[in-house]
Amino acid sequence: MIISQTPLRISFVGGGTDLRSFYQSEDGMVLSSAIDKYVYVIVKERFDEKIYINYSIKEIVSDVSEIQHQLVREAMKKVGIKKGVEITTLADVPSEGSGLGSSSSITVGLLNALYNHAGRQVTLEHIAREACEIEIDICKKPIGKQDQYIAAYGGLNKIAFHANESVSVSRVPLYNTNLLILGSRLLLFYTNKTRNADVILKKQKQDTEDKREVLRKMKNFVPRLEQSLINYKFNKLGKLLHENWLLKKSLVGSISNPEIDDMYNKAMEAGALGGKICGAGGGGFLLMYVPKEKQDKVRDALSDYRELPFMLDSFGSRIIFNVRSYSTK
Repeated sequence: MIISQTPLRISFVGGGTDLRSFYQSEDGMVLSSAIDKYVYVIVKERFDEKIYINYSIKEIVSDVSEIQHQLVREAMKKVGIKKGVEITTLADVPSEGSGLGSSSSITVGLLNALYNHAGRQVTLEHIAREACEIEIDICKKPIGKQDQYIAAYGGLNKIAFHANESVSVSRVPLYNTNLLILGSRLLLFYTNKTRNADVILKKQKQDTEDKREVLRKMKNFVPRLEQSLINYKFNKLGKLLHENWLLKKSLVGSISNPEIDDMYNKAMEAGALGGKICGAGGGGFLLMYVPKEKQDKVRDALSDYRELPFMLDSFGSRIIFNVRSYSTK
């Protein structure tokens, strides 16, 4: 039995520039962090040759091509596992529409667990690249590349996306106490709505050229934020999140809505310095940067919404359980 643990993520600035429609013309760049909320993938060898898949529904099939779960089917094809396996996926938060990158975390976790089940050692870059291929090229999801890479690598990273499809991952050198201080000033609130990001992202992809200057401004926040974090000027994150949010809302009208705007305004009036909706927008989780002395007021202002306690995480996808039984099949 193999169990992989893969983190979810929050993206701070630069989102949207990881779409191929942007980085094919100029490098894209984001600054993101893994968080201590996870997707788990369990892979167990079966005595028979059936394939069992357990998620919100249960599938029992005889051939990989019959699997309805796209990510499981394509991950098994990538690794080359054809039969005799049971796969279960579990998540700490709702796996669809959260804005925390859960779909990509599932894909990365599947590949990591399946490669280990097959006894093959591959790099994090290999796993992230294949996760992108599965989601973007095979399943035709209108998404970018940042989620797959932050899920694989973990930590607080600047990630750059190049026209030749290569990706550069640079760890922001913030560790131990300082990483805890930064994480302690970030609050996540559930908007009580999930959404299908595909509609928003398809529109954003179509409008990339018209919105390129806005996206370029968002990309330029990345080195500014990186330098501020290195110099421990954490409050700058709140201000840049606010500027980034105002620009992000101008990309597609459905990124925000009156309720999200009301949540955001209440948090700002109570003392938050900035924030944004995680992921594509339209629902999911609202991230706010709040100085410690203002956090009780912000929580009171958003008392109608459930908070998700979390911290920033240094680890990417990893195998947390590995007990092998040697098959005679």
